[in-house]
Amino acid sequence: MAVLNKIRQRSLVLILVIALALFAFVIGDVFRNLDSTGGPQDIIATVNGEDIKREPFMLAVQNMQQRTGPNTSETQVKNNIYNEELRRIIMSSEFDKLGLTVEKDKMRELLETSFGNYPEFQNQDSIFDVNKMSAFIANLKDIQPQGAPLSTFTINYAQWTNNEQSLANNALTQQYYNLVKAGVNATVTEAEDDYIAGAKTLDLKYVQVPYTTIADSLVTVTKSDINDYIERNKDTYQVDATREILFVEFKEEASVEDEDALKAELLVLRSDKLEFNESTKGTDTVFGFDNTKNIEAFVNSNSDIKYSADYFRPAQLGTAKDSLSNTAIGEYYGPYKDAGYYKYSKILDKASKADSVKVRHILIPFAGATSAAPDVMKTNEEAKATADSIYSVLRVNRSKFVDLLELSSDKVSNEKEGVIEFAYNQGFAPPFKAYSFDNKKGDMGVVETSFGYHIIEILNQTAFNNTLQLATVARKIEPSEKTNDDVFNAKQKFEIAAETGDFRELAAERNLTVKPVTFKELDENIPGLGSQRQVVRWAFDNETEAGDYKSFTVAGVGFIVAQLVDVNEEGLMSVEDAAASASTAVRNEKKAEMIRKKIATGALADIAAAQGQTVKNATGVTMSNTTLSGAGAEPKIVGAAFGLGQGEVSKPIDGNRGVYVVEVTKVSEATKLENYAAIIARLSNARKNNVQTKVYSALEAAAEIEDNRAKTVY
Repeated sequence: MAVLNKIRQRSLVLILVIALALFAFVIGDVFRNLDSTGGPQDIIATVNGEDIKREPFMLAVQNMQQRTGPNTSETQVKNNIYNEELRRIIMSSEFDKLGLTVEKDKMRELLETSFGNYPEFQNQDSIFDVNKMSAFIANLKDIQPQGAPLSTFTINYAQWTNNEQSLANNALTQQYYNLVKAGVNATVTEAEDDYIAGAKTLDLKYVQVPYTTIADSLVTVTKSDINDYIERNKDTYQVDATREILFVEFKEEASVEDEDALKAELLVLRSDKLEFNESTKGTDTVFGFDNTKNIEAFVNSNSDIKYSADYFRPAQLGTAKDSLSNTAIGEYYGPYKDAGYYKYSKILDKASKADSVKVRHILIPFAGATSAAPDVMKTNEEAKATADSIYSVLRVNRSKFVDLLELSSDKVSNEKEGVIEFAYNQGFAPPFKAYSFDNKKGDMGVVETSFGYHIIEILNQTAFNNTLQLATVARKIEPSEKTNDDVFNAKQKFEIAAETGDFRELAAERNLTVKPVTFKELDENIPGLGSQRQVVRWAFDNETEAGDYKSFTVAGVGFIVAQLVDVNEEGLMSVEDAAASASTAVRNEKKAEMIRKKIATGALADIAAAQGQTVKNATGVTMSNTTLSGAGAEPKIVGAAFGLGQGEVSKPIDGNRGVYVVEVTKVSEATKLENYAAIIARLSNARKNNVQTKVYSALEAAAEIEDNRAKTVY
């Protein structure tokens, strides 16, 4: 009681303490939810003053993931949604400036174009009915957030309105680009210049003094020189922020001992074994592979891959196809490694089977079947009864097959009298394929698939090959618990050693391959590891410094230990990183200056003799083809030559491969055309074709974009 009294006496103090703690927690959370620029973490990006917010962004990501399925990564989906939003905001501001809108009648036209063929929006004459669409939209609004079926999918009101907005934006975008295209045309002067660039020719004599005539050892390139070159060529050396890491892998993979144990387990399966029966208190004999009376049950209870009664073609048998084909019926082959499994196979039968078939079918769907129309109301049982009834008629008189096609829902094959021709390796419903290939020409039967019930008649079978029916017990090759423990311990020891040791040396001591990789802040994939945003986020974290290391769990590998070795921020490339490419350019600039000082004015022959070179000729040179015979591509030299008159000699000119002196020996002027309409049309069309890409790129470059994706949703 004394304790309780003390608590009551101090209740106010406790309340204050708890309140302060909660306040601190909330305030801390607020600060944690601020990015490095001070913006809230629910802002994905800000484009021209408009925010892209987290909640609608992630909802759009979720919806797209449902549509695209597992083949598209989450990061790819986020990139797509971001680019869509970026484009929408940028283009919307342009639409507003020009007063572009989609009126009601235009919107109806767009909806009819997109949905006019949907049965839900058609009258009894299969004509689009706007009233049906309006009623459908009104229903979606009433039942939101739930959706309603439409064709083969379900849609809710939010998705419908987003789709409408997308249609409107696409229409406005097309209108906008059409306006731009209307003003993008070539002039007569531009057409003349284009024509002359290809038709006017020069004959030249030139002397080339290659940069290689001066040894690299005679030219000193300093850091200051490279830095100056970078400043003069900023566009070339502008880079995004990057991080370079080194990593080593600790793979969770089966050891030799694990594989040997697995093979031994498979071999033991052949023998019968005795098991104590708890019920009878006696000993039962459990038949092995050799004596089992139920092959399917035996395989399914002992294998990681279920039994299949199919006859396998050689191409389906993997690396062991030849050995399996040469094994007699009733004999075993293995254990053998195939596609990540150890397998032990018993040959049950051999037969010649077709690789190509020609069948015809009638499809009776049921409600909910794959690709079934919304108006299909038959239950599974009713569809089966209908199919059986049709089959009974056809058993008596197969000539009625074509007449009964009106009952089939497969409109594509109906146009070919129900006929389908396909090869075994094509993707057809398994029961449909099995019946077509495992039975004989002339057979007919009723087969159920996910599409409904098929009445199938086999018209022909061709391209016969030897096939095998196998009973295969397969065990996935996986590391044992001991092996995984050993891998984990090795990883832990490496991490401990890395605290004081050199990463590369430690890896070499353990025969581990060090793999370097450089990536940007929004990158996803690491070569050999796939999607590893966790690694990218760690490397770009403000708390991570060069030299830091960390281990990561990687699906399909086991573990990696990564070390951050280089941090490059956005901006101009560092002198060290630019040196590889810039040094050569700087060295050639210095060599050019040295060569120019050695070249005296005078005739080309004298210059050539003085420099130990020869006078070379180039004929038929045009502005549109800047390749000099004997020298390669030299646009600067060719451009300078077209600025000379016949008989003129140039001053020394710095080119790509050396310093040049050029003499124009002949000028062949282009014959003027009476009409440049064809060239104008070609130039205009070329520009119009590039409008969309170039205009949007320019708008995006001019937009004010604050991209917070890496700190918010990536």
